[in-house]
Amino acid sequence: MTAEDLQAPPAPAVPTASRVGAVEAVLLGCIPLAALLLFAGLLMTGALGGALLADPGPLVTRGLPVARLVSDGAAAVTIGLLLLSTFALPGQRAIPGEASESQRAALRFARRSAAVWLLASAAVLVLTGADVLGGPLGSAAFRTQFLFFATRLELGQALLLSLACVAIVLLTLLCTRRVSWIAFAGALAVFALLPLSLSGHAAGSDEHGNAVSSLAIHLVGVTAWSGGLVALLLLRRRVGAAFGSVAARYSVLAGWAFFAVALSGIVNASLRLESPADLLTGYGLLVLAKSVLLVLLGLAGIWHRRRILPRLAAAPADRRAFVRLALAEVLLLTAAMGLAVALSRSTPPVSQAAPAADAFRGLVGYPEPPPLTLGRMLTEWHPDWAFLTLAGILLGTYLAGVVKLRRRGDPWPVLRGVSWVAGCLALVYLTSGGPGVYGPTSFSTHMIQHMGLMMGVPPLLVLGAPILLAMRALPVRHDASRGLREWLLLLVHSRVAGVVSTPIVAAGIFATSLVAFYYTGWFPFSLSEHQGHVLMVLHFLLSGYLFYWVLIGVDPGPQRPSPPLRLLVLLATIAFHAFFGLALMSQTEVLALDWWHALGRTDDAALLADQNTGGGLAWGAGEVPTVLVAMMVVRQWISSDTRTARRTDRAAERDGDAELAAYNERLAALSRRD
Repeated sequence: MTAEDLQAPPAPAVPTASRVGAVEAVLLGCIPLAALLLFAGLLMTGALGGALLADPGPLVTRGLPVARLVSDGAAAVTIGLLLLSTFALPGQRAIPGEASESQRAALRFARRSAAVWLLASAAVLVLTGADVLGGPLGSAAFRTQFLFFATRLELGQALLLSLACVAIVLLTLLCTRRVSWIAFAGALAVFALLPLSLSGHAAGSDEHGNAVSSLAIHLVGVTAWSGGLVALLLLRRRVGAAFGSVAARYSVLAGWAFFAVALSGIVNASLRLESPADLLTGYGLLVLAKSVLLVLLGLAGIWHRRRILPRLAAAPADRRAFVRLALAEVLLLTAAMGLAVALSRSTPPVSQAAPAADAFRGLVGYPEPPPLTLGRMLTEWHPDWAFLTLAGILLGTYLAGVVKLRRRGDPWPVLRGVSWVAGCLALVYLTSGGPGVYGPTSFSTHMIQHMGLMMGVPPLLVLGAPILLAMRALPVRHDASRGLREWLLLLVHSRVAGVVSTPIVAAGIFATSLVAFYYTGWFPFSLSEHQGHVLMVLHFLLSGYLFYWVLIGVDPGPQRPSPPLRLLVLLATIAFHAFFGLALMSQTEVLALDWWHALGRTDDAALLADQNTGGGLAWGAGEVPTVLVAMMVVRQWISSDTRTARRTDRAAERDGDAELAAYNERLAALSRRD
């Protein structure tokens, strides 16, 4: 099959115009169905009929859920179209990087849905402001206080940030036809969903860290799943003979989305339902209904994988069975979306507020651990489900890649696998074990977590060579589309990678981020807000990974500096790290003082002594990693020289040592000239 065959517009799979219009009619009919289930759920939980201290009026109370529903639906369609364009739709070879015909069709649909998403998000911001302020849209309170809500309150800031991201997404889609920029718009569109996790029960609930993370994962999973399916139906006549392969690629995406939705749904339900009796409440019945829909969708996905997709691969033009089942899935997903919005507007049976007398639990989100000892640092446990899931995915996919290589007879060094497994387990311990539990309680325990995330986990992951494994294990695309393998290759050989992987830049990010984190508002933000904590963990992991990837990485990428230069960069960076630790040890002002006082730690002298201890940990923590990394650089240096010598010897055997003979001839010529 040639690229021209893939890009040629196919004959319609369904010949009659009425059948073609029926699919679009069903998709449009999802809107009133979702609205009907939304209001049924609100009535079931009493969210529409309760007495309000300040009534914003029927336009707000009834319009806000509808605006949320339209916003969620438009977001799903936009993200689904962009994900298919990025990972599934066939590309073109004539102009590398330019969108193909099917990708341009997806781009046109995405522009329209993004415009709807932008308008609906603006309506959500305005109506949420009126709902929080407790006055109708035309009231004096709304006119005078809305700007304060949107710019000063956390909920308003989150919605405003999401709205700004959607606006940038729409602007990007209007200005580009490049696949890389379409991918950027898709990533930003997914990011625009994350602030929405702060607008429901999760942000102010007990266990708010896991609640916010699970809700964010749930939103992304549902959006990618439902939006990708709608996008596949919209583009069914524009991908031609490639429809079977595109559907198979979407099926992989849907499988991951199902896993994300199921796991995050279980975590969310466990935080809001205390006993089986709670399932008989209005909120519990909505949870049960969503669970039944999820099971049905999972069964439909299995049917797709086992029955429909093989038939599509054999006869790409016969897609009627796929369309029928896909439409049924869209209806189920629409119903689930309507119930989800109803749940977000309803009060769960279990109170989401921490006990008033427990200040620690109200701030951190979980009960205060017992006093710290060495044994408890090793054994205390509180799962951080986001990073626990991330570590599980990293570990599972890596081992699956190794197994795939072994089955086809390709070797993979055992030590690389051991290093990767150790890095994943260390990530679990640092985020869910003792350092994660005690991290918010004192500066010194926080520093233990910081040093582990920045200098312990990254070198272990780097030595696992995950990109090299992915290059060998992932399939190669032959239709000019970009799968995960193609995107990884494009990323590691991009100009951005070339810039950030230079020693000065990588070392600068690694070293200066210490100062930027502790001597700005980022440190107290990471303690008091879950999103700040997540940003901290990700930044430490990525900056550390980049630094050690430049020094000891074996993955493909830009040309790395010579071993002597790498050793010099390592020593200079660690010296800066040591000076940073000494600066903390000599600090006379307690960092994040308001946070420690809020936790009940009011002895400023003890806080300063603990901070000095943390500085000492920062100063001494770099010694062992530095020695080990230096040994790795020297080992790679020796191995490189050995390989170079072997190549030279083999070349000399082939050509009779022509290089040495030419060198001797030059010396002889110089001697004769003298």
